[in-house]
Amino acid sequence: MQSLAIDIETFSSEDLSRSGVYRYAETPDFRVLLFGYSCDGGPVSVVDIASGETLPPLVLSALLDDSVVKWAFNASFERVCLSRYLQDLGLLPAGRFLSPASWRCSMVWCEYLGLPHSLSGAGEALGLEKQKLTEGKDLIRFFCRPCAPSLLNGQGNRNLPATDPERWQRFVEYNRRDVETEEEIRQRVCRHPVPEKVWNEYAMDQEINDRGIRVDMGFVQSALAVDEVTRGELTAELQRLTELSNPNSVSQIRAWLADHGTEARDLSKKQVKELLSDASEEIRPVLLLRQQLAKSSVKKYQAMADTVCADGRIRGMFNFYGASRSGRWSGRSVQLQNLPQNHLPDLSEARSLVASGDGESLSLLYDSVPDVLSELIRTSFVPAEGKKFIVADFSAIEARVIAWLAGEKWRSEVFAEGKDIYCESASRMFGVPVEKHGVNGHLRQKGKVAELALGYGGGVGALKAMGALEMGVPEEELQGIVTAWRNASPNIVRLWWNVDAAVKTAIRARRCVKLPVGVIPSIVEGSPRRCDATLTFSCRAGMLFITLPSGRSLSYVRPRLTQNRFGGESIEYLGIGPSKKWERIESYGPKFVENVVQGISRDLLAEAMIRLSAPNSCGPKGPGGFGAPGKLSSGQFSAENGRQPRGKAPRIVAHVHDEVIVEADPEDTVSEICTLMAQCPSWAEGLLLRADGYECEFYRKD
Repeated sequence: MQSLAIDIETFSSEDLSRSGVYRYAETPDFRVLLFGYSCDGGPVSVVDIASGETLPPLVLSALLDDSVVKWAFNASFERVCLSRYLQDLGLLPAGRFLSPASWRCSMVWCEYLGLPHSLSGAGEALGLEKQKLTEGKDLIRFFCRPCAPSLLNGQGNRNLPATDPERWQRFVEYNRRDVETEEEIRQRVCRHPVPEKVWNEYAMDQEINDRGIRVDMGFVQSALAVDEVTRGELTAELQRLTELSNPNSVSQIRAWLADHGTEARDLSKKQVKELLSDASEEIRPVLLLRQQLAKSSVKKYQAMADTVCADGRIRGMFNFYGASRSGRWSGRSVQLQNLPQNHLPDLSEARSLVASGDGESLSLLYDSVPDVLSELIRTSFVPAEGKKFIVADFSAIEARVIAWLAGEKWRSEVFAEGKDIYCESASRMFGVPVEKHGVNGHLRQKGKVAELALGYGGGVGALKAMGALEMGVPEEELQGIVTAWRNASPNIVRLWWNVDAAVKTAIRARRCVKLPVGVIPSIVEGSPRRCDATLTFSCRAGMLFITLPSGRSLSYVRPRLTQNRFGGESIEYLGIGPSKKWERIESYGPKFVENVVQGISRDLLAEAMIRLSAPNSCGPKGPGGFGAPGKLSSGQFSAENGRQPRGKAPRIVAHVHDEVIVEADPEDTVSEICTLMAQCPSWAEGLLLRADGYECEFYRKD
C-alpha cells in the first residue's frame, strides 16, 4: 500500500466547535464510530466500528507506517482522533500523536489552489459528479452528539446504531460518499500539485499544534471570576442610571438615548466612541458603561477554559493556509492573531491582583477593570516549568519585502543602515526629522499608518481606515500625504502597474510572463545590481498562478478580464469574498502586489520556523509527545556569546503574524533566536531581514 484515503465519524460529549479537536478527542466517552477508507485509489470500504467491526490489520499497520501516505480532508481531525483510537487499542503510547510527516490534507490542497475550504464547497466549485450528501449535518447531530434520554436509545445520552437502523445505514453511506468526494477532488486537482516544501511546512505546523502552549488556568479562572463580578456591578449601575429592565439590550439603550436627544444606529464600538466625543454630561456615563460592558475580548478567557487540555496546554490554535490569497496562517479557538495589545506600565502588578481575585483593588486603581482584563489576556500564556519565553519577530517585514521587490533604493538604504522605516517615511512626508522616542517622535505612528495604508494602492480612504483622523491628522492634509508618499516611492507605484500588466497579459495571451525583482543595493559591492529572483505569472487550465521567488504559487480560479465601474479594464477571479461566499472578486495591480508581499512574508516566516524547529519526530518526552529535541547543524546558533551550539533546538509553541513564541531553556538567548530567524534564504538574495526579540516570564508585547 502506498496511500490511504480516510474519513471518520466520531462521538464525544465535548462540543467540537468550542473545544477544538484535541480536547474533543481526549474525553473519556470519545469514540470512533465509522472509518471510511480507500487503499491506493481503490473502492471505498466503511468499517462500522460502532457496531462491533474492527479495522483490518493492513489498515492498522498503514496508520502506524510513515511510508504510507494518509490523505483526509481537514486531516488534522482524522490524525488527532485516530491517535486517541490507537492509544485505546494499546498501539500508541498515551499522550502521543501520530507523526504528521506521512499525512496529507486535501483541504490544504484546495486552499493552495484558492478553492473553498469546505468539502461541499470545493466539490461544488469543481463540479464533481459525486457531491457531499446534504443530510450529513442532521445525521451528525443525531449520532455524534449527546442527546436527551429516550426509550429508543435506552435512556442513554446518545443515539446508537440500534436506535434507528435505517438512519444509521444512511450515515454509513454518508461516510462512504465523503471518501469518494475527497478522492474525486484529488483526481481533479492532481495536475496542480502542492510543492513538497509546503507539505514539509504543513508537518511542522501540525507539530506546533500538537505541542501546544501552556496556559495559567489559575489566572484564567480568577480573571473569569473578576469579570463576572465586575459585569454585575457595571450592569447594576447602568440599570440605576437608565431605569431599564435590561440595560444590556441594544434596542432598549437606543430608545433611552433617543429619549435623551441622541440617535444611535447600532451601538457598535466605533459608534459609541463617536458618540462619546460630544456626549452630554447626562448620557456620557451611560455610554462609558456601555463601552466597558461591550468589551468582547475578555471572552478569550472563556475560550481558553473551553479548549485547554488535561495537561494544561492549549493545542490546535493555528490554521495552516488559513488565508487563501497569501497562504498565511489564521487562528482557531483563542485566536492569538487578534489579541489586544498591553500598554499597562505595571503589567505584573495588575496581573498579580487579578490572579489573587482582588477585584476591589483593581476597581480602585484602574478606570476600567474590563480594559485591564483585556490587556492581560496575553499573560495567560506561560512557559513550562524551568523554561522561559523568547519572543522574536521580523522588523517591518512587509516594508522590507516591497522595497526589495520594487527596487526602491532609499528604502533599502534605510534598512541597510539600521534606521527605522516608519521614522524615515514620516520625515519625508512631513519634511522634518523624526526619531523614535525622540524629536518629533509622535509623527512615527503617522508614518507607520501611511506605510501600512498606502503601500498597496490605498488613498485617503485607506488612511482614514487606519485611524489617521483619530491620530490628529487634519482631513484636508490626507490627500497631500498620499501624493507625497507616492512621489517618494515611484518604484513601488511602478511595481503596482507592472504587476497589473503582467496579470492581464498572462490572462489575455495565455502565456508566461516573468517580472524580475527590482534593482537592489549591493551591500558588498556598494553599487546597484539586479537580483536573480523573479515573479512569474502564468494562466493554464482555468487558473492564474503567481509563482513567488520561493517557488510557491499564489492561485486564482477562473480569471478573466472585464470592465470595472469606471469603464476601465479590470481583473476578476472566483474566490471567497467579504460575504464569505464563493463569488467573483474584482482585483487590480496593487491588490495583487499586496498578495505577493504578504505571500513572501509568509514564506520567510515559514522558513524561519523550519530553522527554529526540531525535525519531525515523536520523542518520548514533552507534552503531546513532541519533546525530543532535534539536532541543529553545526554553527547555526550565533557565536556572539562565545558558546558552542548545544546540539538541540528550542521549541516553537505559537506564532502570531510575523512573530514566533519560543519555549526556551534558561541558557538560550534572544540573540541566538533572532540570528536564526533573520537568516535570508537563497531565493531572496539582497532582501535585508532583521529580527528583534525579548525574554518574558509570561507572554506579552515588549
